[in-house]
Amino acid sequence: MIEINQDKFQKELDSHELVVLDFYSTECPPCEALAPKFEALDALYGKDIHFIKMFRQGNRELAEQLGVRSSPTLLFFRNGKQVGEMLTGGIRRSDMMRNLDALLPESRVREIHASVTPKTTETEALVLGAGPGGMAAAIYLAQAKVDTIVVDPLLPGGQVSTTHQVSNYPGFVDPQPGYMLSHYMSEQAKVAGAKMKVAVEISKVDLIKKEVLIDGHETIRAKTILISTGASPRFLNVEGEKEFYGKGISYCATCDAKYFHDKEVVIIGGGNTAVEESEFISKFASKITMVQQLPHLTANKAAQERAMADPKINILFSHEPRGFYRDGEKMVVKVEDLENKETIDLVTDGVFVFVGMKPNLDSITDPLEKDDWGYLKVDPDMRTSMPGIFAAGDVISKNIRQITTAVSDGTIASIVMARELQ
Repeated sequence: MIEINQDKFQKELDSHELVVLDFYSTECPPCEALAPKFEALDALYGKDIHFIKMFRQGNRELAEQLGVRSSPTLLFFRNGKQVGEMLTGGIRRSDMMRNLDALLPESRVREIHASVTPKTTETEALVLGAGPGGMAAAIYLAQAKVDTIVVDPLLPGGQVSTTHQVSNYPGFVDPQPGYMLSHYMSEQAKVAGAKMKVAVEISKVDLIKKEVLIDGHETIRAKTILISTGASPRFLNVEGEKEFYGKGISYCATCDAKYFHDKEVVIIGGGNTAVEESEFISKFASKITMVQQLPHLTANKAAQERAMADPKINILFSHEPRGFYRDGEKMVVKVEDLENKETIDLVTDGVFVFVGMKPNLDSITDPLEKDDWGYLKVDPDMRTSMPGIFAAGDVISKNIRQITTAVSDGTIASIVMARELQ
């Protein structure tokens, strides 16, 4: 693998039939996460495919010419022509291998895959999830000289990384972009000595053996495990929702309502969360339009009565969203009347979606004790029902889910874990 500049790019394409190019930046967490995977795959595929790297900011002309607008970005070439996918952001090893495999004959792909040597890594503490709870735990564990590995299928930060601004985290006078607060946390954990394995594929979790298989070939074996995989909003799965997540669409009133002072918002949902959060948002917004798919609200009666009495709140019953769009500084919500099938556009300043949350436990099949909503039950020390397995943050059963409460959970869990490892 070599690093080149844009002046040598064409020569490299002319000299090699198959090429993969990594456009990277400095001070770029996703680039740091990609680097060891890129090097490892160079060792596997390097005899067949030429691996090259290029500093994006120093080679802007070529980057723009190739349509590269973020770091890292991986591009694949055959005979000088770009083929396959353009991979960006938190790039997984499996996505890279899929595109590399597509460049080679099937027989050679089988040979390369057969040559992958399984790897086992031993550690004292394994943190599953790099959100605020996991990061706080990693910092405390590492500072206590506990050998700690943090694993996450995405990049550090959890939901915080997609939050526009965070103004209520202690220690910061000015509101912090969510991605920057996530970056500060992960950097602090790394400085403390925690090892980060992010943007990986969690292939298997065995809590009884305290083993986690990542990327299909590396088994991490720990003495104790903290589950801090967080929770995710239940998505509507309509056009534009993911595109504008954190860029006009929010799932947290406490986090973002304050940014809509004297502005209009649309709320999707009619259950307890939607109705109760509408009361909070009403303290800031000048007008709220609530979109509820049923002909009635499903929140508790007291909350319904307060919402109905609020002059700022207008409710569209028997309507469902069909798409989210941007019109300049405004958001547009296309909604359908379920009775007459007609659609209308609601022009607004922002959108809040409250149709429920779910704990991120898809990769964990061991029989941990859970509450009625699927969240993990823990004791005051954050112990789960399995020995040596702890949990913290939004994945556990509790009433309040905020960055600060996740950090508190992670702190408690890590101190107890460190003591038990002594």
